[in-house]
Amino acid sequence: MLFTAGMIPHYMLMRDIGFLNSVWAILIPSAISVYNMIITRTFIQTSIPESIAEAAMLDGCSVFRYFFSFILPLSKTIIAVIAMYYAVDHWNAYFNAFLYLNDSDLYPLQLFLREILISSSFAAGAVDDPELMEQMKSLANTLKYVVIVVATFPLMCIYPFVQKYFIKGVMIGSVKG
Repeated sequence: MLFTAGMIPHYMLMRDIGFLNSVWAILIPSAISVYNMIITRTFIQTSIPESIAEAAMLDGCSVFRYFFSFILPLSKTIIAVIAMYYAVDHWNAYFNAFLYLNDSDLYPLQLFLREILISSSFAAGAVDDPELMEQMKSLANTLKYVVIVVATFPLMCIYPFVQKYFIKGVMIGSVKG
C-alpha cells in the first residue's frame, strides 16, 4: 500500500479490470492515500481521549454509534484538511487521465489546459519577421499565465472556507507536550 509497483503494472491492472477510458480509472486508484490515512489515524489517537470511549461504552454505545456520534464530530479539523488535500490532488492530477483516457469528453480540465498550451507553442523558425515572432512569444506567455490563473482559481475560492481547519490540522504532531 505504501509503495506502488510502477506505471506499467498499474496500467495493466486498469486494463484488466476494464477501467481504461472511464472515470473510474481516475477516481479509484487515488481514492485513499496511505499517508493521509496515517495522518488521520494519528490525529484520532492523539486528540480524542480514551475516557470518552470508556464513558460511551459504559452507557451502552455501539462501536458504530461511537464513531458517528463522537469521533466524526470531534475530527472536523482533520476531515477538512484531508478533504482539501484530496481536492488539490484530484484537481491537479492530469497524468493518470493522460495515461488512461482516450476519449476527450472525459478529459479533466488540466488536460484541456495542457492541450491549449501545446497548441499555442510554435516553431521558432516558422516566422521570419522578428517583430511578429516577439508578439507571438508574448501572446504565448500571456496564455500560459491565464492558464495558471484558470487552474488555480477554483481552489483559491475554496481555501478561505477551509483555512481555519487547515492551519490547525497542519500543525498536528508538530509540537508535543
